[in-house]
Amino acid sequence: MRLTFLGTGSAMPVPDRVQTGLLLESADRSLLVDCGSGVLHRLSRTDVGYEGVSTVLLTHHHLDHVADLLPLLKARWLAGEEHLEVIGPTGTKSLLDGLLDVHEYLQGRVDLSVREVGPTSFSVAGFEVSATETEHSMDCLAYRFSAPDAAGDVVFSGDGEATSGLAAFADGAAVLAHDCSFPDDVDVSNHPTPSQLGRALAGRDVGRVYLTHLYPHTRGRHEEMLESVRAHYDGEVAIARDGLRVEV
Repeated sequence: MRLTFLGTGSAMPVPDRVQTGLLLESADRSLLVDCGSGVLHRLSRTDVGYEGVSTVLLTHHHLDHVADLLPLLKARWLAGEEHLEVIGPTGTKSLLDGLLDVHEYLQGRVDLSVREVGPTSFSVAGFEVSATETEHSMDCLAYRFSAPDAAGDVVFSGDGEATSGLAAFADGAAVLAHDCSFPDDVDVSNHPTPSQLGRALAGRDVGRVYLTHLYPHTRGRHEEMLESVRAHYDGEVAIARDGLRVEV
């Protein structure tokens, strides 16, 4: 299984990070997880391309995770692709219905299917997925992905606090991509700081941890943030960047 970080930024743009999007590939399967602004352009640079992504899995409905959904639908239509499946938490159908009400000319251009999921296990685009709720300002799901050809699982936290429950959910995974939006001296809720994340992960067994969903406040402070995590957690930890590919 291959994980590509398409977008590792946040709702506040910076030149080298677009908003949230991850691409998972396994054998001939591909899955896009979240689709924030700029993700479609990053996807166009991959071998899969937007033509090869017919399924999108959403963690939640904040704009920086869904802004490129309709641009993806339109690009696939113009490229001659006929299908798009969008899966996400409760409210995903209402989200798509509302977007298409605004952009009526896109209605019926592709065969669009929408599925809503909760904190359970299910299959998506050939991947086996487990979901759990996160502590965020709106309903949000973290996901754990497995595939037959992978040496371990990939976990994506979505957005939310660093909690013992999420750390337990990720325990034993090969890769964890976790929201770490701000450095320690920013007083924030609904997102973790590095020290909070390190304390939550202490004692857990994760192959590699990647910090993502980075706000401009983190620029120039990456090493400081990594040291804050390492003060509590002794596993491998790194800063994610747009275009980073990780083999599992």
